[in-house]
Amino acid sequence: MKQRILLPLATAAILIGTWDLAVQLTGTEIFPSPPDVVRALVTLVERKVLWGYIGDSLLRVAGGYVTAVIIGVPLGLLFGWYPALGRAANPLIQMLRPISPLAWMPLAVIWFGVSNIAPMFLIFLASLFPIIVASMHAVRNIPPMYLQAGRNFGLNTPQLLRRVVFPAVLPRILVSLRIAFGVAWIVLVASEMIAVDSGLGYLIIDARNAGKRYDLVVGGMLLIGLIGLALDSAFRLLTEERRWSG
Repeated sequence: MKQRILLPLATAAILIGTWDLAVQLTGTEIFPSPPDVVRALVTLVERKVLWGYIGDSLLRVAGGYVTAVIIGVPLGLLFGWYPALGRAANPLIQMLRPISPLAWMPLAVIWFGVSNIAPMFLIFLASLFPIIVASMHAVRNIPPMYLQAGRNFGLNTPQLLRRVVFPAVLPRILVSLRIAFGVAWIVLVASEMIAVDSGLGYLIIDARNAGKRYDLVVGGMLLIGLIGLALDSAFRLLTEERRWSG
């Protein structure tokens, strides 16, 4: 347990020390040092705007991602349980899935304007198709003996889905949700640079354009990484807890 904490902290300390030393040795006046970044973030806290940026980003990613989960998981289960439906929907899914969510940006701005709904829509698209495909394949890969055993015990279709299918596919679905959230977080930051005027993505692009504040640019990047790490760790703990309890 100590190694799981101490080793990452040691790695982070080495990277920060190397970063600070590189700035001092090169004498650059453009790229900020770690103390510069810390001071810039403290300034945002003192101005009481940093938590607003973080809160707006979390709100947008939650809205788009949760909507994708609510729609994607049932659709994936449905397409997996009924192969004919899956075959009918598969060409459309495979056609839309490779399109980058950011390619939808001009249409999102036209449809929803510069508002929270535009990035939420892009996050929804980024999350939806991985969840549908993973859920569909999870159902199709259930060992037939599980289903046969359930039918031998007299389970009807709703009972079979609830007591056999869903527990069997849940581990794969949880992994797909974790992967989809990582994609959603990336798309969130990119969309905030274009479609809205708040959030961590907006902080980065605004700091770059308004006075070339690279201390805030790097600070925003670090915040995005740290929040993403925290959220991914929460997903990992959820998955591990599910496996342990199962």
